[in-house]
Amino acid sequence: MNTLLEDSPKPATAASLAIERDIVERLTGSRQQIETELAKMIVGQREVIEQILIALFAGGHCLITGAPGLAKTLLVKSIAQIFHLKFQRIQFTPDLMPADITGTEILQDTGEGRKMLFVRGPVFANMILADEINRTPPKTQAALLEAMQEHQVTAAGIRHVLDEPFFVLATQNPIEMEGTYPLPEAQLDRFMFNVVMDYLPEDDEVAVVTRTTAGNPSPITALFTGHDVLLFHQMVRKVPVAQEMVRYAVRLAAASRPHQPGTPDFINEWASWGAGTRAGQFLILGAKARALLKGRSHVTVEDISTLAYPTLRHRILLNYRAEAEGIGPENIIGRLLETIKP
Repeated sequence: MNTLLEDSPKPATAASLAIERDIVERLTGSRQQIETELAKMIVGQREVIEQILIALFAGGHCLITGAPGLAKTLLVKSIAQIFHLKFQRIQFTPDLMPADITGTEILQDTGEGRKMLFVRGPVFANMILADEINRTPPKTQAALLEAMQEHQVTAAGIRHVLDEPFFVLATQNPIEMEGTYPLPEAQLDRFMFNVVMDYLPEDDEVAVVTRTTAGNPSPITALFTGHDVLLFHQMVRKVPVAQEMVRYAVRLAAASRPHQPGTPDFINEWASWGAGTRAGQFLILGAKARALLKGRSHVTVEDISTLAYPTLRHRILLNYRAEAEGIGPENIIGRLLETIKP
């Protein structure tokens, strides 16, 4: 792993190298421990778990899309317990207001008379579960924009910094379901991944029903702390990546933009909007985290192509022609990977 550790901007001492090597070994060896703990509560969904862990280690937010009853909320809560993070769940409803999320100022009597004091909302935690985020109107959805991008909340002109680490894991039901509001494009772009959670195979579903109708499961054991997560963030960013890999990620994102020079014909035909620069950033950052989880100190083409689906599926907006022909984001991303070669 020396190639990873020598990427530090300052001359590394023997002590700092030993510390970094220990962090890398903990991160690399953590996957099996995490899966063991999650198995106490969650059956299957290995790909979903991997993508959420990659986002967590890379410091990105995650959007989890799936039908009701697939244990989306339980999965997020279990991950928060494993990393011993302060967890807050916000149930998004049609009557939820922005102040119900960020907090509000109230008039209180103090020893010096009446003063306006800021009462913190549930967003002031390490891991926020925005449950059914598309059940609330866009005005309230947008209350998370500043928190997700700047890790702060501004109220009455005063800036309130959020605790680190800070993650938003939002769940949403499929857009076609009644009573849902599509998320604004600006907010969708803040999410590193859009993770799709599907129904389990029959054997796994039998295991879920058997387990949940029997005795209480074993409690989850905390394996890490918030400080550990911040150290993991630093190490992920130190993973070296070849210039060719960066160019490949940028070309993938650029090829999804319709009516640009070099855009494939099928994108011009089916897409009304493509991925921005953040897509390339998240592809590389996610690929670095995936490489470490796989025990490697370098990024490969497989890392980028595997993460293209969760990174791009919520950034490519399809037009009416694509919907009429039954073309979905998965089809377009698959064709992009076939067309754009590293």
